[in-house]
Amino acid sequence: MGAVASMFWVDAELGVDIYLDGIITVVDSKYGLKHLAEEKPDGLINEASRQVALADIIIINKTDLVSEEDLNKLRTTIRLINGLGKILETQRSRVDLSNVLDLHAFDSLSGVSLQKKLQHLPTAQPHLDQSVVTVTFEVPGNAKEESLNVFIQNLLWEKNVRNKDDACMEVIRLKGLVSIKDRPQQVIVQGVHELYDLEETPVSWRDDTERTNRLVLIGRNLDKDILKQLFIATVTETEKRWTAHFKEDQVCP
Repeated sequence: MGAVASMFWVDAELGVDIYLDGIITVVDSKYGLKHLAEEKPDGLINEASRQVALADIIIINKTDLVSEEDLNKLRTTIRLINGLGKILETQRSRVDLSNVLDLHAFDSLSGVSLQKKLQHLPTAQPHLDQSVVTVTFEVPGNAKEESLNVFIQNLLWEKNVRNKDDACMEVIRLKGLVSIKDRPQQVIVQGVHELYDLEETPVSWRDDTERTNRLVLIGRNLDKDILKQLFIATVTETEKRWTAHFKEDQVCP
């Protein structure tokens, strides 16, 4: 699913004929927890967790087949994996099409709805026993575009950012609104696996409000404090702060 979404950034001609509106994942109420908890060999992320992590809409189906207690456990697990996606609950896959069409999850218009979502997204560190989690942080100020690209590329391309346990941080999806120096508009940043894009939104920064940057990252081995520290280094241009958890000669496999 992530590979398909990434194609729209790589192949400009494909984007002319086909429009990527968003990613929808359907979770079976009865077997969802089992699939999300499944352990894969060699430290791989199981496919169910990956699909939930990538989704803009998560549809929990067959809710009539489980108890409210089990449904609550499933909701909580999904929300820990993907704190940004919208959850819909249904039976027999019946959903209102207005809830799953015209999402604009991958274009500049998504910046408007993203701003509202970010205001209500909790910033607390998720439970560390989750394989895939959502972390979010906010940093005031402006970012230089070149430095921001380096920050994202080290996470998505070089994969040389590690947490306190020296484990590689693996980002499945990245989304946020940032303030680029000398740009009047808010800029939305989106990433899926190794590919990402920066695009101006129709929304301009108001003169009477402080410019700020808010990022949401979904992945494994993520450490909110380290990520925020590295981003602050990008904003303040104090590269010495990168050295503790960013090492060019220790690229993750």
